[in-house]
Amino acid sequence: MDPLAGLLDGPRARGAFLLRIVMEPPWAVRIEDRAPVCLMAVRRGETCVVPSDGGEPVRLGPGDVAVVRGPDPYTVADTSGTTPHARVGPGGVCTTLHGRPLAQDMVLNVRTWGNAADGSTAVLVGTYLLDGEISRRLLDALPPLLTVPVDARTRPLLDLLDTEIAQDEPGQRVVLDRLLDLLLIAVLRAWFARPGADAPAWYRALGDPVVGTALRLLQDDPAHPWTVASLAARAGVSRAGLARRFTELVGEPPMAYLTGRRLAVAADLLRESDATVETVARRVGYSTPFAFSAAFKRVRGLSPQEYRVRPPEDSPDLPDRQGTLPSGRPVRKLTP
Repeated sequence: MDPLAGLLDGPRARGAFLLRIVMEPPWAVRIEDRAPVCLMAVRRGETCVVPSDGGEPVRLGPGDVAVVRGPDPYTVADTSGTTPHARVGPGGVCTTLHGRPLAQDMVLNVRTWGNAADGSTAVLVGTYLLDGEISRRLLDALPPLLTVPVDARTRPLLDLLDTEIAQDEPGQRVVLDRLLDLLLIAVLRAWFARPGADAPAWYRALGDPVVGTALRLLQDDPAHPWTVASLAARAGVSRAGLARRFTELVGEPPMAYLTGRRLAVAADLLRESDATVETVARRVGYSTPFAFSAAFKRVRGLSPQEYRVRPPEDSPDLPDRQGTLPSGRPVRKLTP
């Protein structure tokens, strides 16, 4: 597995919040949904992303794509000085700053929301709703806000997402989820490939002849009964030497890294297959379901059974989640 593949093997949208926002200035929306990751792509006009921590506002023009890492709030607006008139809370629920529901008032079409049907600004928004849909290692590798200009890899995906986001056909949610995953991966590939990219420590460690060998072994076969000694033997160094160098470059010991990798794979298996907990435990390298369940709950805060049955915070027909009525028909908008 190459280093970038190991990093990007995480995005798994499940009923993601996807919306086209169409606005005529002045406008500003406060985002407080606590989502782990939101991707925004400007199709026309200009947009400003204003961090809540006092950081510099970031201006986005046509074709620019931004990835915002939660859970900290931020504002999306026509300019950095515009006062927000709306708030998006957890689950995509949209209200005024005083709590009055706004979703139905501003529905323009299927998954299209805003204050003017022919507004000069159009932005595609895709939001991962749950932490489990994005690997923790990927989240830790991202800055709070990153931007990339449109290029030959992202443009076709943006065009397709722009077309599909307004469709209302069987299987549409799955199509949109996969497009969002592909677009996020394309954007992050471009971001990590840029000159001077500040890649995470473990990503840079993959270039180390010793630690890189151990990391690839753990990534490619996490179910193997690895020990520090067996990894050191494969890497051609002493046990103490590997443990010290691995911890220095990656930021955690080899066995802690292995546990995280195993539980990330297990989380996907629990959500995406009907394999029993015992089968999942065996497939990720645990000798007993009890040991696996204890480790999973310690890290994830839920037992494997609880994690599997806990539904994503998503409902396909709620207007405050998608900006549409259940029928998908547009309703009369009200300019806020």
